[in-house]
Amino acid sequence: MTVARTLLDLDDSYARALPALSVPWTAAPAPEPRLLVLNEALATELGVDADALREPAGVETLLGHELPESATPVAQAYAGHQFGGYQPRLGDGRALLLGELTDTAGQRRDLHLKGSGRTPFARGGDGRAAVGPMLREYAISEAMHALGIPTTRSLAVVATGEEILREQGPLPGAVLCRVAASHLRVGTFQYAAALDASPDGAPGVLRALADHAMDRHHPGADSVLGFYRAVVHAQAELVARWMLVGFVHGVMNTDNTTISGETIDYGPCAFLDVFDPATVFSSIDSGGRYAYGNQPAAAQWNLARLAEALLPLIAAELPDGDTDAAVQAATDVLGGFATEYQRHMADGMAAKLGLSRPDPELVADLLELLRAQRVDFTSFFRALSAGTARDLFTDRAPFEDWAARRDALLPADRAGTAAAMDRVNPVYIPRNHLVEEALTAATTGDLGPFHRLVDVVRDPFTERPGLDAYAATPPDAVPYVTFCGT
Repeated sequence: MTVARTLLDLDDSYARALPALSVPWTAAPAPEPRLLVLNEALATELGVDADALREPAGVETLLGHELPESATPVAQAYAGHQFGGYQPRLGDGRALLLGELTDTAGQRRDLHLKGSGRTPFARGGDGRAAVGPMLREYAISEAMHALGIPTTRSLAVVATGEEILREQGPLPGAVLCRVAASHLRVGTFQYAAALDASPDGAPGVLRALADHAMDRHHPGADSVLGFYRAVVHAQAELVARWMLVGFVHGVMNTDNTTISGETIDYGPCAFLDVFDPATVFSSIDSGGRYAYGNQPAAAQWNLARLAEALLPLIAAELPDGDTDAAVQAATDVLGGFATEYQRHMADGMAAKLGLSRPDPELVADLLELLRAQRVDFTSFFRALSAGTARDLFTDRAPFEDWAARRDALLPADRAGTAAAMDRVNPVYIPRNHLVEEALTAATTGDLGPFHRLVDVVRDPFTERPGLDAYAATPPDAVPYVTFCGT
């Protein structure tokens, strides 16, 4: 690593505060680096000169090779439950936290690399990443941001000029430069709790982590229990937002559940086409643990694991360190997840349907209609505001009965209602088949389809001429399957 003087002003507060939860490390060299895509708007938001990032020295910075003296790149340690099975040592196997910067709004943000080479947490991996999965994360995270869903962001993707070997053969390598509110996860607390409890561990690290996380994300919390409540509420709102746009994360392990309430890890994710709560896209989720309809329960399960990790700290804040009382207090807070989730879902569905107040029975009946007749989830709501939704149903009578019930609840200003619906119901999402087409082209060197797709999904609510293909339901084909490539 060499020193860059002015391009970035990076702090290393995580590395300084939590040395037991990280390993100082250096990014691997890239033989022939080439900038594939740069998020200029995000660079501006971060207060970074986008033009400078395009220069050779800037590209080296995006690869973690030229950094300010204030930076201490580290691979972060964490544990995690993966598909329900506990893994005590995961960590950044091919990633690095370069440091933190303060954006133009005064918010602290992580600058992080993925695909930057093997670290001590790499296990059997080669530490590299392929162009396709890195561009996938860039495109879908930008779409999620445009949809108003809390998410990590992608600053850039840089091709490394090397080939990496995967099951499908040699692929061009790349590094993703990611920005996040932080990379603190439920799995970070699981790892810290285990260290705290181990005779050979690091006593006090769990308390230090909680203090760091509270200061970073939930400074209004007046206790560890209050901090836990804030995380529960943030995750309840996040998952509701996913459900409202038909997003299926695909790998909701505890190491992918953030303390900030941001979406992280876009490996096997996808969006619903036809509505079906049992939809699973990930090739590794054979049991459907993280199916679309199971996502709220999966998030709540993960939050129970966070409570287990925090329990010693919660008990320490109670009179006499009463563990039983701490368990009950945490259980009560966790029970609030369902209430928060249902509130956000009810309000969100009311807005999608143009209703002035929630109507759970009307929503439940609609979702069953969509499921039974295999109606495209995204297209339905735009067609509803346009008055053409009946055309999406093969058996129209049940829909027309439902529509009559809804019509009786609508405000008198139908035009205003339709306009309000269009402000919350996207016309464009990253359609799975279009994502694959764009990534296939990009892997062979043609970035045109990728750039066009990103341009479209960055403005998801405004219907524009000439973009019908980006809004259309995909042609019937074999079921869409995703792979954990990021």
